[in-house]
Amino acid sequence: MIHSTAIIEPGAQIGADCEIHAGAIIKRHVVLGDRVTVHPYAVLGGDPQALAFDPAIESFVRIGAGTRIREQVTVNRSLYAGAATLVGENCFVMAAAHVAHDAVVGDHVVLANNVLLAGHVEVGAHAFLGGAAVFHQFTRIGEGAMVSGNSSITRDLAPYTLVAGRDEVIGLNVVGLRRRGHSREAVRELKEAFRAVYATPGNIREIAASALASGDYKTAEAHRFLQFFGGGKRSFARLKHNGNHATAEGDRADAEK
Repeated sequence: MIHSTAIIEPGAQIGADCEIHAGAIIKRHVVLGDRVTVHPYAVLGGDPQALAFDPAIESFVRIGAGTRIREQVTVNRSLYAGAATLVGENCFVMAAAHVAHDAVVGDHVVLANNVLLAGHVEVGAHAFLGGAAVFHQFTRIGEGAMVSGNSSITRDLAPYTLVAGRDEVIGLNVVGLRRRGHSREAVRELKEAFRAVYATPGNIREIAASALASGDYKTAEAHRFLQFFGGGKRSFARLKHNGNHATAEGDRADAEK
């Protein structure tokens, strides 16, 4: 269904069974997968917010199948010829969220109301970003991370972590891991890897690399967590210093299971 007042520019590609509501604007640089829903007054494929950008550049926005885009969301196209800003499959992008140029949002991600992603931000699959959280350019948010509302993120966030405030890691997202069916062994190894990285003084990249090279970790989840620290252009969010909160988070989840 495409509402008669929606604006879809020639050249835009709309997949099967998409639903485009009144007042939505789909620019010619947009490719929508199947079953995408775009609510009123969302603008997809607008020019990047960069003073030096040449509007003649042909760049794109690609939205994966099954994703829902709510009211007044903006997703800007890439700065670079032939490149695209990407939002994955089955995402939920809530009202007034902004996805800037060259961001990459994985599958099954939730961006709550008023989340702001700056340029080149990368968000891993199954991440949940709370309302009004803001993210500095080039930051990476690992798979399965959960960020509280009103957070201000300027550093990379490791996979499966819980993060709040200004770059403060408060624990592992153990409940989220179990809800998505990760095994007990994966959760156990992630807890051990988490403690190894965050409880050991020193260079966090080197600590993670050493833990990975030790051969002590067998699950894909633990490898993914440790490998994350080998990449990126920014520093990493650090554990909040508030006693045994991070350990208690995992223990409480164990007790609730």
